[in-house]
Amino acid sequence: MMNSLAKVKSLLEARRPGHTLPQGFYTDLDVFEFDLTAIHGRSWIMAGFEVELPKPGSSLSISVGRSPVIIVRDRNGILRAFHNTCRHRGAQICANGVGHHGARLVCPYHGWTYNLDGTLSHNTRMPENFDRSQHGLRPVHLETIAGTVYVCLAEEPPPFAPFRDRFEPLLAPHDLMNAKVACEGTLIEKANWKLVMENARECYHCSAKHPELRKTFPVMRGKAEKEGGEITEAFKERMAGRGLSVGPVEGDWWQASRFSLNDGMVSLTMDGLPSVKKTLGQVGDGDVGTLRWALEPNSFCHALGDYVFMFIANPTGPQETIVTSKWLVSKDAVAGVDFEVDRLTELWTKTNDQDRALAENNQRGVNSLGYTPGPYSPEAEGLVMRFTDWYCAKARNFVKANF
Repeated sequence: MMNSLAKVKSLLEARRPGHTLPQGFYTDLDVFEFDLTAIHGRSWIMAGFEVELPKPGSSLSISVGRSPVIIVRDRNGILRAFHNTCRHRGAQICANGVGHHGARLVCPYHGWTYNLDGTLSHNTRMPENFDRSQHGLRPVHLETIAGTVYVCLAEEPPPFAPFRDRFEPLLAPHDLMNAKVACEGTLIEKANWKLVMENARECYHCSAKHPELRKTFPVMRGKAEKEGGEITEAFKERMAGRGLSVGPVEGDWWQASRFSLNDGMVSLTMDGLPSVKKTLGQVGDGDVGTLRWALEPNSFCHALGDYVFMFIANPTGPQETIVTSKWLVSKDAVAGVDFEVDRLTELWTKTNDQDRALAENNQRGVNSLGYTPGPYSPEAEGLVMRFTDWYCAKARNFVKANF
């Protein structure tokens, strides 16, 4: 870790404000190890949705960096999160994804068995003086907002209440407790996670590289309009008439706002029409624009009148990132009757694949001996600058505290 701290300290000192990061931030193995500990290991990470854990014994297993985490619903219906690592010899207890385990979690290696509150309930062939109470699963911090689930691996996580208090009024009308996951997909991107997220934090490239998305998404809406132009004010007035909060609201590591789509567009689909016949929550006819929320370091979501889309980027190597996407619809919507999965997922599937190609091409260029940090566009890449500034501030604080 000391080697990582020294490298990161040097790179931070070389960083030019308003520019892309020095090369090592995108390529170096020691920096990647630093990121797992200092960034992903000390941030709130979106894990999924409460409806993925419908009853006691249900579980949702994810990875935060290379750390497996399991979320379970206990016998009293309470969500709990633990390191998904057996206290015997460290085997991963549950495979990634959703599952159901009844009243116990059983390690597949030697059968050590844990209650849903994480306590060790059964083991074999240990000494008589073995104390099970000292070998329960290690807890992980967990919080929820209006049906969404977040975890943090840090002993002392960043304050969560301000995010919940300001964001919940925007999301609650979509009633995600009465939704279901209609589809999930993954992509392996051969690019550093920061390049993946820089791409996800801007639409400078969207007009040229996302012809399908630009039909519905306001990729060319100017800064002045976003800050209170006629379209924005008319949309706010229309949403107020429906009892929907718009925002924007934000904190150091999160942001959320509801905004209008292109004129005449109702949903983020290939044709701008809803992809699901049943609306999602208390949103009237579903013509409510899109509620976008994003967390640093690695996620963004869109809640529309007919579905919710989730994007999570998990780093797996200095130049590899796994992107997980999920689509939620009303629990009453029937596939093949109220929606077609292919139509529901087509726009974001195309967009994600286009972004994968862009991020991988970006990585190849950044790897070059000819790479030098270039300037961001303050107008088109403001959220990218926000992301890299946040990253550098968090990295700098960790280095200062530990080096």
